Amino acid sequence: MSETWKSDLKPLGTNWEKPFLEEAPYLIVVFKQSYGIENGEKVQHYYVSESVGIACGFLIAAIHQAGLVAVTHTPSPMNFLSQILNRPSHEKPFLLVPVGYPKEETYVPDIHRKSLNDIMVRF
Repeated sequence: MSETWKSDLKPLGTNWEKPFLEEAPYLIVVFKQSYGIENGEKVQHYYVSESVGIACGFLIAAIHQAGLVAVTHTPSPMNFLSQILNRPSHEKPFLLVPVGYPKEETYVPDIHRKSLNDIMVRF
């Protein structure tokens, strides 16, 4: 991690310790397939990251609608997940999603977002 990244994360109170990975009753590991394999041949997949990202958004929304909580986590590097989960070489880890119930005292950072006028242009 660069010093800038570390500095940007400081207000969020994040550090190398990730106890939620051990405390969450479920860990969902999402993989993406940049290409498929049919009859021993590579088959190109298109818009993989976009599609997997959208699917993850729907997954997280569904988890929250079910009364559970989830957080996204992207350890770096993530290739160890492929090894320990015995995934084929054409699948790459995309996202780790710990799922469970929130602790009684859960801290949610107060993140200030840009206003709509700062991000939208009207014609």
